[in-house]
Amino acid sequence: MLKILYFASLRETLSESGETLPLPADVRDVAGLRRFLAARGGRWQCLLTAKNLRCAVNQEMARADSALNAGDEVAFFPPVTGG
Repeated sequence: MLKILYFASLRETLSESGETLPLPADVRDVAGLRRFLAARGGRWQCLLTAKNLRCAVNQEMARADSALNAGDEVAFFPPVTGG
């Protein structure tokens, strides 16, 4: 299973704060997970179209080619600004 978390404006867009789902057999990395989720259509397309979308795997910043394994926690969030 993957635990997936959505933060900030992404959470608002998706109307979801998170979900748990089995790791799809054809999903091997963060980019693959984004494509898989976006294939749901509608509001889920934002996972592919969002500019500068950030991701963390097991609470460490991850790249699109970062590998995923069953049991991982994946968090998606937009860039944060502040002052």
